[in-house]
Amino acid sequence: MNRSPALGTPLVIPLDDGIQPEDVFTRLARLPHVLWMDSARHDEKLARYSFLMADPLEVIQAGPLQMEDALARLSELEKTFRLDSIADLPPFQGGAAGYFSYDLNRAFEKVPETKFNEFHLPLLSFGVYDWVAAWDHVQGKGWLFSTGFPEVEPEKRQALAKTRADAILAMFASDAVNCEEATPGRVVPASELAPCFACAEFPGVMSNFPKEDYLEAVRRSVEYIHAGDIFQVNLAQRLIVEAKSSSPQLYLKLREKNPAPFAGYYDFGMGQIVSASPERFISVRDRMIESRPIKGTRRRSGRPELDMFWGDELIRSEKDRAENVMIVDLLRNDLSRICKPESVEVTSLCGLETYQTVQHLVSIIVGKLEEEVGIREILEAIFPGGSITGAPKIRAMEIISELEPTARGPYCGSLGYFGFDGSIDWNILIRTVISSGGWWQFPVGGGIVADSHPLREYEETWHKALGLLHAVLDE
Repeated sequence: MNRSPALGTPLVIPLDDGIQPEDVFTRLARLPHVLWMDSARHDEKLARYSFLMADPLEVIQAGPLQMEDALARLSELEKTFRLDSIADLPPFQGGAAGYFSYDLNRAFEKVPETKFNEFHLPLLSFGVYDWVAAWDHVQGKGWLFSTGFPEVEPEKRQALAKTRADAILAMFASDAVNCEEATPGRVVPASELAPCFACAEFPGVMSNFPKEDYLEAVRRSVEYIHAGDIFQVNLAQRLIVEAKSSSPQLYLKLREKNPAPFAGYYDFGMGQIVSASPERFISVRDRMIESRPIKGTRRRSGRPELDMFWGDELIRSEKDRAENVMIVDLLRNDLSRICKPESVEVTSLCGLETYQTVQHLVSIIVGKLEEEVGIREILEAIFPGGSITGAPKIRAMEIISELEPTARGPYCGSLGYFGFDGSIDWNILIRTVISSGGWWQFPVGGGIVADSHPLREYEETWHKALGLLHAVLDE
């Protein structure tokens, strides 16, 4: 891919130690398109950095009819706005950031529409951010990066970077705290929702499946597997409640009750994404791409001995291991389409990782990107992630459209960035609340394989929902 030469590096200003991301977030929540990629559960190797930004230079947002123009614009930005990053500092120092909806899959494959799509959310929404506040949680330090874009002439760019940085630092120092989102948007009446069914265990929570219908959808999925259509499919039920507070307030509750390494908050205008995702979809550094699929889940009890027993059981489970290995094989195949020959390898298979309410099996696949590969080629090859579709991917997505009554929207899509230096980091939007139209919707699902037991699969969705339910219901 032909890229323009880098135009230098961003201006960088160290932040005072007292300036923390949660404090900055409360001051910026009303700014347009505020975005916080938040390593709420810190980890030196996996979740070391957090990034916060708002008020982008440009917003790229599209429904089905604008999709080609939007993807072309993202590719254009990748080629023309180029800065080198400053070494040994947090890796995202300006660039495009936002989300790709799961339903973007129809831009690349002929997948049928679902029966209901009440919210009609954008298929993608990205801001082009000329400044970013970043924190290194290992060092306990923060910095403000200011690029000076859209100016490209060196002296003008440097002057604009300084002016913009001064204005942002003044906002950081403000005493004003307001956690209302900037754009609450239109309220969708209950009468316009797809059919909803009360959940007896959680008053006020509704699902797009009655329990027996979800069990039947699992049985139907298993029939497709035995018929040879697929090896695995991810099946989700959508839970929904009326919004009880502002989305920023919900996010602050969620990160307290269910901190996650790839968490995030994004106000995309028509609504907000509130995510406690544990899963990285891909990251790219120096043309090396990495994916970390999650498959295999056990709940946590709060009792160390019992959690250790359940973790050992998960590691030994042939069903869960097979579920994970199928997705590893799918991702190896996807990555081989855009990576140099023989560079794709599995560096970790079915490792156990522990989170606030669940334990997971996680694998790691890496490869070296071909030189001509850019953002469009990556999306066409690997989006959406195999861990939330199934295998083979296209047939699995067709079955999802048949069996799930409502559109997924951002759920099972990706939130993240691609930097002016060519770096990429995207999560998979699971354990995620989408706030729009006066409602909080949070689908939860799992991988169905040949020996799946319908009731256990149903119960697993509720295990995955627990962290979200604690925040949504304020328990």
